[in-house]
Amino acid sequence: MANKIDSNVTGLRYAEEESLKTLPSTPVWRPLEPNSYNDFGGQISTVARNPIKPSRQRQKGVVTDIEASGGFNQDLTFDNTTRLLQGFFFADAREKANTAPMTGAAAVVITGVAATAKTYAAASGLGSFKVGALVLASGFGVAANNGVKTLTAVAAGLLTVSETIADEASPPAAAKLETVGFKFPTADVSIALNGSLVRMNSAATDLTTLGLVAGEWVFVGGDAANSAFTNNKGWARIGAIAAGYLEFDKTSWTGQVEAGTGKTIQLFLGTVIKNESNPSLIKRRTYQVERSLGADANGTMSEYLVGAVPNELTINIAQADKVTVDLSFVACDNEQRTGTEGLKSGTRPALDPSDAFNTSSDFSRIKLASVSSTDSAPTPLFAFATEMTLSINNNVTPDKAIGVLGAFDTSVGTFEVGGNTTAYFASIEAVQAVRNNEDVTIDIVMLKKNKGLLFDVPLLSLGDGRLGVEQDQAITLPLETNAAESKFQHTLLFMSFPYLPNLAG
Repeated sequence: MANKIDSNVTGLRYAEEESLKTLPSTPVWRPLEPNSYNDFGGQISTVARNPIKPSRQRQKGVVTDIEASGGFNQDLTFDNTTRLLQGFFFADAREKANTAPMTGAAAVVITGVAATAKTYAAASGLGSFKVGALVLASGFGVAANNGVKTLTAVAAGLLTVSETIADEASPPAAAKLETVGFKFPTADVSIALNGSLVRMNSAATDLTTLGLVAGEWVFVGGDAANSAFTNNKGWARIGAIAAGYLEFDKTSWTGQVEAGTGKTIQLFLGTVIKNESNPSLIKRRTYQVERSLGADANGTMSEYLVGAVPNELTINIAQADKVTVDLSFVACDNEQRTGTEGLKSGTRPALDPSDAFNTSSDFSRIKLASVSSTDSAPTPLFAFATEMTLSINNNVTPDKAIGVLGAFDTSVGTFEVGGNTTAYFASIEAVQAVRNNEDVTIDIVMLKKNKGLLFDVPLLSLGDGRLGVEQDQAITLPLETNAAESKFQHTLLFMSFPYLPNLAG
């Protein structure tokens, strides 16, 4: 038997349960990247016997309960948290057409690539794509077949692109195609103003067919020649959708009337995860979280959180640092397995290496501003911040019962979103916004290697607001943020952009 086990030999994975405490027949144990743990495992409660007797000694007690929970901290990368966010938002991701969806339909296997016909083939399952879509091809064995492609024809088993590609008879299993944007026909779109709100009009494209929802964000403009407006380009939140226009209620630019003459404007899209208001779309996910503990003489030891429900999540953003995220679960039970028993069965994909987002150069946008129904680009309440947190709390509690060690289920409370921000004081309007209980909104965009993550809180109120004044230091403004249900009927929206142009930052 080993004298000790080092922490560096441990690992952390999770698998989604089919039903509470029950794994599917072949679970997928997805890797995580913990920096540290917070009370991971099961805390046993015992009650001692203390009868009245001459010896004045207690008797051995009995186990009465177990509190199973676990938390950990990990760096935030593009890939390592997005899938798990569905659990914390209690919702399915709203994905654009792709061959490897996180939810719903099974993955579509790409069976071949033909250079002359400029086609990607599959047995079926490609009919959800749209002509004009910008599709990111990745994982192919031939370099020419990877990258952003433009769809010119769509069939159930065949996608035709305009770019040059190469013959590839048997693409790797990891090869996939995912919609990342849309390319409008020449001169199809133009910019008009509805008051100070920006409206993008389309003459030939039905904009209700792009899979967009009010409240999600898009990036307007591409890197190719004539793929962006001259004056209207950047980040925009969709306030309203009609067949002939998208109206943006938040933009990173000040809108100007502009024709799209001679331009094939590109619009970049992402995957949406938000807390849903429709009860039919609210979905509780439960997980088993596996922590491997090194090997004994017979194999790998491990422990599991069983029936684990995502409870709290906090994104930590500090100056001159990397972005980290704290995640915690409330579970029904905790199990341990010896090396003889081994790890639970299932597939264990390798972790794709990915860089963490840093807080110095990977932020494209942090904007806290008063909510405006007439101006898509209101003046921000601060220019720079020193630190920020954004948190989710599902208020999960375990349900206990006689005859059950641990919990037989969990109950979920209010979906709460909040956080704290410390900003450099620049204008008294920010302090007044606290006192006046103004409607405020904040959005955060992180970019790295043409990929992006976005967090948007459409409606919140501010607390604290007491200025910090110290000798020889800049004045700072500490703010508490408390979010509420917005006009879009969600409190928090997250987006993942698999591809963004260089123009985005």
